[in-house]
Amino acid sequence: MGIVIVGMLDEREEGLRLIKETIEQRGHKTVLVDISIGTGAIESSLEADVSCEEVAKTGGATIDAVRGMLAKERDKATSVMAEGLGKKLQGLHRAGELEGVIAVGGMTGTFISLSAMKHLSFGVPKLLISSVAAVPAYSKKLAEYFAVRDITVMHSVVDTVGLNPLVKTLMVNGAGAICGMVEAHRTSEKSEKEAKPSVAITELGFCDKGAHFVRELLEENYSIISFHATGLGDKAACDLVGQGLFEAFIDLVPAGFSEYLLGGNRAAGPDRFDAAVNQGKPYILAPCGFDMISCGPIQRKDEGDPLWVSRKLAERKLLIQDAMRVQARTTPEEMKTVAQALAEKLNKHANKKFVKFVIPTKGFSSLSVEGGVLYDPDSDQAFVDSLKEHMDPEIEIIEVKTHINTPEFAQAVVHALNRMTRKQGERL
Repeated sequence: MGIVIVGMLDEREEGLRLIKETIEQRGHKTVLVDISIGTGAIESSLEADVSCEEVAKTGGATIDAVRGMLAKERDKATSVMAEGLGKKLQGLHRAGELEGVIAVGGMTGTFISLSAMKHLSFGVPKLLISSVAAVPAYSKKLAEYFAVRDITVMHSVVDTVGLNPLVKTLMVNGAGAICGMVEAHRTSEKSEKEAKPSVAITELGFCDKGAHFVRELLEENYSIISFHATGLGDKAACDLVGQGLFEAFIDLVPAGFSEYLLGGNRAAGPDRFDAAVNQGKPYILAPCGFDMISCGPIQRKDEGDPLWVSRKLAERKLLIQDAMRVQARTTPEEMKTVAQALAEKLNKHANKKFVKFVIPTKGFSSLSVEGGVLYDPDSDQAFVDSLKEHMDPEIEIIEVKTHINTPEFAQAVVHALNRMTRKQGERL
């Protein structure tokens, strides 16, 4: 197995050479992948193990065609190279020839590398040395990668062209970092084989006690992996669930879907449930977060914000945590819409007996319990009624006469999980 080195030889040959030499001095095999697209002026004497021509071909074009796209279709050119690089990395990993990957790039190299690295599974060491990762204008785009993949970023501060003393330090440090990660990963892999099976759980501050009680009941037999359900956390959870890393998914806060439907800040997209549905493993849901819309900052209220205006949020019950965080109560009609759309998603599960929806009837979150700021039992009941109307009868809806932050609710969740794992004929 080897460490894959990715970069543009026509721009960064000197740095890539130093990384290669440093890694090999540590006793590791290297695989050098060239992603040059013709923007550099270096005629490299360093021979790549995977040429830019091969990367382009794997991405569906010739390298000459890629270079021809640069003037007017640069995005298309980088997409071709990213596609080709991603397939190459996946192929090397499947063949047992990739133990870790380190990439060096400016703007173009960064996006090509990130697009490819995201296809490698969690735990595979991934390191990017980039001069643009900290640029605020690109933070939202970069978050699409960093939010769902364990990619380590070394901000280079200076550009990584040439081989001045600062660049030398970056290259040597980066090489040392990826070697250390690979060596540590070898050790952890051995212990992971004896580890307890993993279960994913989503949580949020408004159900943190309930989540804690669930973890307490399960932690003796399971490794519980928690995700903060703020949109990006949802995406990370679903991404890892889709990789098959968990034996079950306890989705206490699936509200990234309702936020997508209604326009809230924690939106996680239309595919929020797809990974869990497609995996076919035990899937337990609760309705935390459906009882609110995240709509901060509060200044939006007075600025004619489309969400505030279209949904008349100023007329609703509000929790103003601070200037940035505001929660507005969902209406009965919105709850019905969410329940119907949710049911349509869950009804696609191949084995519906492996889906359970646990409803705490006395409060979906700490905000909607009796006396809470967003208390509205009529809206909660509208959700329950709509869910029962549209959900496939094979999917069990479990109503618990308590609120979400109680041991009784947690016991109902764990009981549902145990019943499903017994049906699987195995103990998680």
